[in-house]
Amino acid sequence: MNILIKKSRASGSVFAPPSKSISHRLIIAAALSEDTSVIKNVLFSDDISATVDCLKVLGADIHSEGTTLFIKGGNLSENKGGTLNLRESGSTLRFLFPLCLISGSTYKMYGSKRLFERPLCVYEEIAKNQDILYKKEDCITLCGKLKPGEFHIKGNISSQFISGLLFALPLLKEDSVIHIIPPVESKSYIDLTVDALKQFGVFADFTGNDIFIKGNQEYKAVNMSVEGDWSGAAFLDALNLVGSDVSVCGLNEHSLQSDKVYRELFLKIKNEDFPLIDLSDCPDLAPILMALAAFFSGARFINTSRLKLKESDRASVMAKELKKFGADIKVYDNEVVVNNSVLHAPRSVICSNNDHRVVMSLAVLLTCFGGEIEGANAVNKSFPEFFDLLKKLGIEIEKRTVKNAD
Repeated sequence: MNILIKKSRASGSVFAPPSKSISHRLIIAAALSEDTSVIKNVLFSDDISATVDCLKVLGADIHSEGTTLFIKGGNLSENKGGTLNLRESGSTLRFLFPLCLISGSTYKMYGSKRLFERPLCVYEEIAKNQDILYKKEDCITLCGKLKPGEFHIKGNISSQFISGLLFALPLLKEDSVIHIIPPVESKSYIDLTVDALKQFGVFADFTGNDIFIKGNQEYKAVNMSVEGDWSGAAFLDALNLVGSDVSVCGLNEHSLQSDKVYRELFLKIKNEDFPLIDLSDCPDLAPILMALAAFFSGARFINTSRLKLKESDRASVMAKELKKFGADIKVYDNEVVVNNSVLHAPRSVICSNNDHRVVMSLAVLLTCFGGEIEGANAVNKSFPEFFDLLKKLGIEIEKRTVKNAD
């Protein structure tokens, strides 16, 4: 699906979407408790739907009423295995991988080609060290039992490996320790997982670079609502920097979400001359920050290497697409420089590169210049209502269906 955005101004009030990061964590923890949990304010994006479907394979009983999920966990240790469709969700893959190693049964995981191009080195090493069957061909095949003990994990690959282990290790009979090898990036996402576990009565002691997890714990059912997503709010709030007047509601000012920092970074880009911005703890903000830097006077971004491992090679993709607006961007191994440029309407159709955050970031710029985005339905991965909200706020949008050539 293509979206044509006409030069227009947004105005009004809108609620931030529910947090995808927190939704994953609460839904998984609920699926590990014996009694029924109630999780409210869930946005059924493609990634969240993938997690829900996979948890059902793992034995959870899940049904929805509107935006509320009712979740009763099954007995993972007795699960007979099955097939998980991960779609394109890296979170689903990395969070559920260790849970597939509780029963010792055989699981097959299917997903998109790009998903399996993203690193799994941490789990591959654990499987090798613990004699767990791991095969990666057209799908991932797992068979074996995760053993408790000490795990040494690099802190600059992905915090999702640590979060995945945090869900599974409390279910094992003996204690475990995760030693995170510095530098520790995206620490706030680990904090989110530790906090989610605490809500369900499961405790992990995160001190320094070590996490102690007591074994033989039980998840307790809860009744909770998912808080607003600071990552999604950033795209809506960014409209204000390019000439709109939008009030974003429904955010928790005391949230542990790392992307809460976007407000501070937006001000740096708007008010400072070529600011230095460290993306080590907020890599998901990279596309919108780069778009805004191109709109204003530029910026230098450091600790960008992990952007290669996202839904697309985000730094290179943003450089290529922003060039269509007249931007000058240099991409290095662990740094991106957005130079001061004069932007204009894009000379050609913007390509989504099947990346939801790229689409939403460039859509913000198109409200100033007008233009078309190819593959705009990539937003369904995290924020399926994005374009509908823009339209309600006054942005002129036309949906265009592109027919495949014969």
